[in-house]
Amino acid sequence: MTKLRVGIAGYGVVGQRRRKFIDKNEHFNTVAICDIKFEGSGQYPDGLKFHRHFTELLNEELDVLFVCLTNDVAAEVTIAGLNKNLHVFCEKPPGRDVLDIMKVREIEAAKPDLKLMYGFNHRYHDSVRKAKEIIDSKELGDVINLRGVYGKSKIIGFESDWRTKRAIAGGGILLDQGIHMVDLFRYFAGEFEEYRSFISNSFWGHDVEDNAYSLMRSRTGIVGFLNSTATEWRHRFRLEICLTKGSLHLTGILSGSKSYGSETITIAYRNDNAGGDPKEVSIRYNEDNSWESEICEFSRVILNKDKVHSGSSFDALQTMKMVYKIYCADQQWKDRFNLTV
Repeated sequence: MTKLRVGIAGYGVVGQRRRKFIDKNEHFNTVAICDIKFEGSGQYPDGLKFHRHFTELLNEELDVLFVCLTNDVAAEVTIAGLNKNLHVFCEKPPGRDVLDIMKVREIEAAKPDLKLMYGFNHRYHDSVRKAKEIIDSKELGDVINLRGVYGKSKIIGFESDWRTKRAIAGGGILLDQGIHMVDLFRYFAGEFEEYRSFISNSFWGHDVEDNAYSLMRSRTGIVGFLNSTATEWRHRFRLEICLTKGSLHLTGILSGSKSYGSETITIAYRNDNAGGDPKEVSIRYNEDNSWESEICEFSRVILNKDKVHSGSSFDALQTMKMVYKIYCADQQWKDRFNLTV
């Protein structure tokens, strides 16, 4: 079978990591890339073509485009790919604000045969998949509440400080990293409609937030508490889900930096006679299969002409709305930057 020809827009840390698993997939082959680090166009000895600008990349014969660019151009390049009749995979976030993803969805609606998927990679981690399986099975009953902490020691990223600039990033730690936790809240508990928040940039002093604290409630009464932070010092991922018949504790997340600790899920089974110390089962995962699994799912969706069931543009829209509802629930933060949902 002829492999689908893939182009990667943005060949930094994430783009290079994506390529590793794109080329591992039996249905994909990376044929061209673009990145501002290149001074012009050329070709590597292995045949991979490279360009400086995405418009040059899109002149190549491609079937699929992976967008691994900064937030200010992510939506623009996604739209350009769709207009070139390419299937598109875009990293999170889908843009700087809700309007960006709405513009993308307008173009997507006019291209029903193309597949658009967003990189909400945490859904594909084994601990998250296990939690989803348990919640969907009703083995532990219904969700009562969620408490999530996702933090790192600073906002500045791998290669530059663009994440600290509102004009490029659109937001700070919540939009950059906390969006994964926001997405998991939706994934496990559905839509939320009430929000109370405190947003702060008082430590690092950038024009984007370094801490977001939010309390939210769904239409069915599920309560979620989220702290997205760039002042954690020790990188941390922790999600606790309380259900009517037990609880799930997800601790640590496997990542390229290996700085978030071991990835585990602890399943506690409610026992009213256990004196608050019920039976628990812990599972530890030693391999990060999320990137490969996510790309396999994207190839399956394309080849089977199936709907995108996880990481769809609707997921991206609803998650971006949640992020901005958290921002706007702090009236001072909303007014300071003239934010809207």
